[in-house]
Amino acid sequence: MASSKETKSPEGSKSKHLISGIGGSQAQWGRAWKVDWFSLSSVIFLLLFAPFIVYYFIMSCDQYNCSLTAPAIEFFTGKTHLLDIWNKMPSLTWKAASLYISWVTFQVVLYMLPDIVHKLIPRYRGGLQEGAVTPAGVKLSYEVNGLQAWLITHVLWFANAYYFHWFSPTIIFDNWIPLLWCANILGYAVSIFVFVKAYCFPTNAKDCKFTGNFFYDFMMGIEFNPRLGKWFDFKLFFNGRPGIVAWTLINLSYAAKQKELYGQITNSMILVNVLQGLYVLDFFWNETWYLKTIDICHDHFGWYLGWGDCVWLPYTYTLQGLYLVYHPVQLSTGNAIGILLLGLVGYYFFRMTNHQKDLFRHTDGNCKIWETKPKYVECSYMSADGTKHYSKLLTSGFWGVARHFNYTGDLLGSLAYCLSCGSEHILPYFYIIYMTILLVHRCIRDEHRCSSKYGKDWKRYCDVVPYRLFPGVF
Repeated sequence: MASSKETKSPEGSKSKHLISGIGGSQAQWGRAWKVDWFSLSSVIFLLLFAPFIVYYFIMSCDQYNCSLTAPAIEFFTGKTHLLDIWNKMPSLTWKAASLYISWVTFQVVLYMLPDIVHKLIPRYRGGLQEGAVTPAGVKLSYEVNGLQAWLITHVLWFANAYYFHWFSPTIIFDNWIPLLWCANILGYAVSIFVFVKAYCFPTNAKDCKFTGNFFYDFMMGIEFNPRLGKWFDFKLFFNGRPGIVAWTLINLSYAAKQKELYGQITNSMILVNVLQGLYVLDFFWNETWYLKTIDICHDHFGWYLGWGDCVWLPYTYTLQGLYLVYHPVQLSTGNAIGILLLGLVGYYFFRMTNHQKDLFRHTDGNCKIWETKPKYVECSYMSADGTKHYSKLLTSGFWGVARHFNYTGDLLGSLAYCLSCGSEHILPYFYIIYMTILLVHRCIRDEHRCSSKYGKDWKRYCDVVPYRLFPGVF
């Protein structure tokens, strides 16, 4: 599914443009034009089972105290039936529906507001920003205001919790399952809308990809950057809002529920809130950087991102906090410090790796990385409008250690979240298992696209930086 943690492929520096006179050719990157049997079977599997995986996790906490094995054992031994489990699940309520509609509407309003935070906070890059060149040769503009939306939302949340008392801080946890139905409705509605839109009124027809396979096109998307009007960009909105803004609010609601139930907030819950909050805040501080990630630069917008951002992200990325409501874990001081340090080291690797790429790109290589002039592999690629672009693949700093060292930091941070929950249940560890599969797959997927995009130049880059994630291992 979609991830807030998408990170950049290794290309860097500003592109130069030369007209080659071969307009109309297909772009050399982006998602597939044709579908092989393995991709199709994977797509059908996810379409069928991903919603049930989310349902199973939430149900196991609601009915079986977060045990993943207990419901399966009871079902296969005949102690319970699927209808019994289904009937015990809270249904959609008008309260949850009104809450969710209000939440999404509020985020849409915040998304459409011009950003003023970049004028108030030094070094923050917000406001009007340009994205990367699309396969059709289009460069879109974006109003980057995610940090502003996150700040406004959280100021109002804390103002309510400590002063206004309009609603209980546990409101998200208390309506968590009814909200799941709302999130699914929005996720499927958006996915169906952009699928139909791609056929009837695409934003840019040259950036659409039709494989002829309904399931693949529906899941992976047809349009590259579907928009309504000039500024409402589906990809940027749903990747960043409402799911990622809600991530920290969901964790705060879990902490409030833990305090309500047990009279205290455990250090494990504090760790999860702090480490994941740091990651979310980093995402919005660097939202301009996000415009150059795989999500924006390569992925088309379909069910994978639409449903994934509405359902998968808020309901699976917050499993640690949910688990700690049912199983409050008080870590020893030594374990808490060790987990905190692991999370901070992972964040440092993640952030500094991407910082080095940004520095290299914005200075066109005229900078120092680890106190030396950066090394790189120069390469070229072609867009569908026949324009030849030149770029540079950085091979210095962390980018010389491994081709996706930012993913390495991602995995260390993900492991820290899970370790905060102790070792009694497997549920909190789903996140590190999922992130490992996701990021290894993205390594392979990204490198396949880079190989298609850069050809023999990519091979030269891989010869210089032979490892993907862990030097000497993989």
